[in-house]
Amino acid sequence: MARLRFDRLKAAVVGAPLPTSAHAEERLNNAEALAILSSDALSSVAYATQEIVLVLGMAGAAGLAYTLPITGLIVALMVIVAISYRQTIKAYPRGGGSYRVSHENLGDVTGLVAGAALSIDYVLTVAVSTAAGIAALTSYFPALGPYRVLLCLVALALLMVANLRGVRSSAQLLSLPTYVFMVAVFALVIGGLVRLAHGDLQVLQASQQNLLMAEEHGVPVQQLGAALTPVLLMRAFSSGCAALTGIEAISDSVLAFRPTEWRNARRVLTVMVLMLALMFSGISVLAHQVGAVYQEHGPTLLYQLGLAVFGNGPLLLVLQLATLLILLLAANTAYADFPRLASIIARDGFLPRQFFNRGARLVFSNGVIFLAVIASGLIVAFKGDISKLIPLYAFGVFTGFTLSQSGMVRHHLRHKNPRWQLGATINAIGAATTGLIAVIVVVSKFTEGAWIPAILIPFMVLGFRQIGKHYARGRKVVTVEPGYWPRRETHTMIVLVGGINKGVLHGIQYARSLNPDRILAVTVASDDEDRKRIEQQWRDFRVPIDLHTIYSPFRELTVPVLRFIDELDEKHADDIITVVIPEFVTSWRTQWLHNGSAFALKARLLHHPHTAVVSVPLHMGSDEEEPESPEPTVPAGRKD
Repeated sequence: MARLRFDRLKAAVVGAPLPTSAHAEERLNNAEALAILSSDALSSVAYATQEIVLVLGMAGAAGLAYTLPITGLIVALMVIVAISYRQTIKAYPRGGGSYRVSHENLGDVTGLVAGAALSIDYVLTVAVSTAAGIAALTSYFPALGPYRVLLCLVALALLMVANLRGVRSSAQLLSLPTYVFMVAVFALVIGGLVRLAHGDLQVLQASQQNLLMAEEHGVPVQQLGAALTPVLLMRAFSSGCAALTGIEAISDSVLAFRPTEWRNARRVLTVMVLMLALMFSGISVLAHQVGAVYQEHGPTLLYQLGLAVFGNGPLLLVLQLATLLILLLAANTAYADFPRLASIIARDGFLPRQFFNRGARLVFSNGVIFLAVIASGLIVAFKGDISKLIPLYAFGVFTGFTLSQSGMVRHHLRHKNPRWQLGATINAIGAATTGLIAVIVVVSKFTEGAWIPAILIPFMVLGFRQIGKHYARGRKVVTVEPGYWPRRETHTMIVLVGGINKGVLHGIQYARSLNPDRILAVTVASDDEDRKRIEQQWRDFRVPIDLHTIYSPFRELTVPVLRFIDELDEKHADDIITVVIPEFVTSWRTQWLHNGSAFALKARLLHHPHTAVVSVPLHMGSDEEEPESPEPTVPAGRKD
């Protein structure tokens, strides 16, 4: 009954189960795929320029002048990465992205490094995007600021439920905000530039910028220009490279598209990068022309631009709500991609098999739930502060980019398909560029948190390899060699008893029904009184099998039983032993009141060689009663 209620609640929350045959119907069309798989990349414009401005602001107006050159470099890098991933999609139409390319072309270890880097990227995508989305909300409603962490956790829970409902359900639910955000951003950029051209938009002067930045960073105004160093420019560049996060998402999820999958994936990737480059460049140009600055814990840069262009009206509210929703959608991209990546790694034997299993709605539900839990932990640990999370972000992204493109160079050299020289050159340039940026990220942001993923990735790879070795040992153990057959030929059944009750008698009858070579009843007594009590019950009920009593003066159950089994195993070398444990089964509310000793014993026996464990349940509260017998105390088949 309880199980039925749980199933009804589950169906109400995540939907009714889908048959495996419905998998093809869960594919995305291009419009849905652009909304779901591109939201991570597109949403990064909400904070990428902001992070550039925050870092350059340490040097005041002189530093902010470098906003556009840095933006231009990042856009050029965007194009290189996009061209590279177009080749990856065509070469690996079954998805897997950086992990699959690295694994097949550069070896297991390199592939696992890419897998670890991407996994970190997806977890941080969820945390960063959710925190940024809630920041957009609290910018418009400052009163909600103290509840930032709680709002982040609620958003993560809602996204988890939406994704547990299935790919199509989440796509249909979450597509619209992406397009609303794109329209709002383009309206902001175009409207702002038009107003600038007409001279009716307030522009912040260099002296005002210097005062604000001096206040933010706690340095004298006259020292701001001196803060402009190559290291500062590198930090600003690496912060702005957050705009590239999410470009790899489409290559990881090629099979989420409708046929022809790889062609549709390449089309969506091209549109996504075009939109991303235009929006990112537009926001950076507008911020530079307006002279906007960003102060940590203050209103977001996008909010400031929206307030300047739209005023405090309905258009600003639409912009902020659209920003909130697309940033939550960016987190949703990770919800779509991480479970697929985890399933591929699990299929290769480097993650628990549970990540490979599809849930009731044909999604990799274990991956979805795992991602939500880990991201929630990060949100709590860093108090939902996006500026503290960003430095952890970029290293994993660019490590994945570098390995993917290096793998594609190797792929071109191996297969030599038409125009392979051009492809190899593009990938080599991309690998060198993104590799350099990965180094820049680590160097420039090491003390701000970039050291965490740099150290975490090797540990994750070690964990992957240990899991892989475990599964390899398992495969070796279960593989059947020609001529193999188990040598054990006789069968002994041991029924554990603690006294005479219906459960024990059911267990004995079950053991007898299998007709083993030997049946033994075993009880553990702590003193003579306990032993005499059980033996007297045995005689009174005339139980047709021998009773063996084990003394345990320290009231231990598990160890004496295991010792008895070991002795029996030594005596009968060709024997397989089955231990029968009578258990009481109640409702889920009271099950914890029973069978504590049985659970502990079963856990130990599972690791005992040549031994099987069988639970014989007695359902408490069942309406099924045994028919009356003239001699109920005499088990069937007893001969007097």
